[in-house]
Amino acid sequence: MAITLVNPKGLPEIDAYRQVSIATGSTLVFVAGQVAWHADGVTVGEDDLAAQVEQCYLNVSTALAEVGASFDDVAKLTVYVVDWTPDKLPLLMEGISRAARKLGAVPVPPASLPGVAALDVPEHLVEIEATAVLD
Repeated sequence: MAITLVNPKGLPEIDAYRQVSIATGSTLVFVAGQVAWHADGVTVGEDDLAAQVEQCYLNVSTALAEVGASFDDVAKLTVYVVDWTPDKLPLLMEGISRAARKLGAVPVPPASLPGVAALDVPEHLVEIEATAVLD
């Protein structure tokens, strides 16, 4: 693996992600922000943040698999949530947990969670982009 995830002493340990990733590989993979679309372009889980988070993670996984990568290779995630407030955290975590069960892995690389006013279309509540590193 080209990625090692670390929680440094002196920083909070957060269940949803690790604070640092160490990348030793030589090929960078940048996955465009994925929204809650099926392959046919239909939005999954309209008005359901957890369902959309799950679909976004599944779409990121599909993009990674196309280039021979998986969440084990992800060095950094950015999760954009429309009108983010801390009370949405349980729905975010529920969506991540559902995706993790389907993927057989818990995606926990370092992550940023900026709240945004809107995304590409009004139905989309979340968008997730990834940077991966391959040997």
